[in-house]
Amino acid sequence: MRVGITLACTECKQRNYRTTKDKKKTTEKMEVRKHCKFCNAHTIHKETK
Repeated sequence: MRVGITLACTECKQRNYRTTKDKKKTTEKMEVRKHCKFCNAHTIHKETK
């Protein structure tokens, strides 16, 4: 079952991206390196509620 998640920047705490993940395969929270338009740099984005 795929669920929608929100990714937030670890530097400025802004919520920039929405995506989906498979809850059965990935039980831990996602961490992805993406571009933050507020920081104007590539930062780690973590899954939030």
